[in-house]
Amino acid sequence: MQNIDDISAEDELIRLLLKRQTELNALLEVTQAINKDTATSTLLQMLQVILKSYLQVGKLRFLIEKDGSYILMSKYGGDIEPVSELHSSCLKLKKFKWPTPLANHEDQLLGKYDYFIPIYHKKKALAFALIGDFNPSSELLNNDLNFIQTVINVIVVALENKKLFRERLQSERFQREMELAVEVQNMLIPLKAYKDDSVEVSARYIPHQNIGGDYFDFIRLNDHEFLWCIADVSGKGISAALLMANFQASLHAWAAVEEDLTNIVDKLNKIVINNTKGERFITLFIAKYNEKTRKLSYINAGHNATVMHLDGENILLKLGTTMIGVFDDLPFINQGEVDIEPGTMIVNYTDGLMDHEHPNKHWTEESLQSFIKTNGNLPPNDFNQLLMNHINLVIKGKPIDDVTLLTLRIF
Repeated sequence: MQNIDDISAEDELIRLLLKRQTELNALLEVTQAINKDTATSTLLQMLQVILKSYLQVGKLRFLIEKDGSYILMSKYGGDIEPVSELHSSCLKLKKFKWPTPLANHEDQLLGKYDYFIPIYHKKKALAFALIGDFNPSSELLNNDLNFIQTVINVIVVALENKKLFRERLQSERFQREMELAVEVQNMLIPLKAYKDDSVEVSARYIPHQNIGGDYFDFIRLNDHEFLWCIADVSGKGISAALLMANFQASLHAWAAVEEDLTNIVDKLNKIVINNTKGERFITLFIAKYNEKTRKLSYINAGHNATVMHLDGENILLKLGTTMIGVFDDLPFINQGEVDIEPGTMIVNYTDGLMDHEHPNKHWTEESLQSFIKTNGNLPPNDFNQLLMNHINLVIKGKPIDDVTLLTLRIF
């Protein structure tokens, strides 16, 4: 006849085996949910069900690290404390890497709970939990605490993986956006050199990063007229590139049908306002030249003054208006007009030509004027190259913005 002690021991073993099987089933369900990319909220609900229904945990506070601070991911039971107080109290337990009892703890908040459950990866604390109203048998206590830590650890790892996956997708999306922006910008700047019987054009463009906010263009309107533009949009990246793409398309469209530069600039301002709602602006210099009349019409919209050079003398082309994209209606537009003598050189540039990491007293607007006076007889391409070489010699710091240089010689 089997004795009572043997029967009790056998029952206890069966109960323990069933408990372990239930734990494995619970972990399996959590793992399967993770593999199916189940939502974070569902994973947290599963954690609560395991703790409440299976382990009879009456109170839970589960916090996870995010960007250097902690957020309360899951909680139930009792009055909910502020996250800052929970975090501050748990910092007193940062030396513990394993489940730690809190009975009679000197900290008033911690004393309301039974155990502290930390989750670490190497030396970094990823999360922690406080559990209360938890009274397992002494024989199963260590097993239950280890199981709780395991379940929470599995969920924390899953949430970390979700975070890393989102960051990777965001990084890949950003990289693709940058590639698209570069492609867009390369299409915006097809011209680096142009020459015919009336004009010779050369350009230099150096983006500060992969994608910049500068734009320039040269358009042959007909047999005796051409137009050019240099512009600088606020901001960088794909949004700036797309704005410039729209700006270029609008400029080409209106230049083909509108004779008056004033009307063209007014139309461009309205287009930029409609596209950006005043959140971005563009400075630009736009000019149109008639070879028959030798008249140059221009508008400077808040841009660096274009320099017209002939026989050792410089004239700054400043007339115009404010930057576009700021006002629904431009407050004024003053169109400039000058006569062009054969051999005149016209130098257009963006502010990146003058702005560098370390300002240099040897490179100022006055020194640029002096350089143009000295070298204004060179062909445009030679002038641009000499100017860029000169800047590299006198300035040690890098430009802090995009550098664009558009030089024309009108014959």
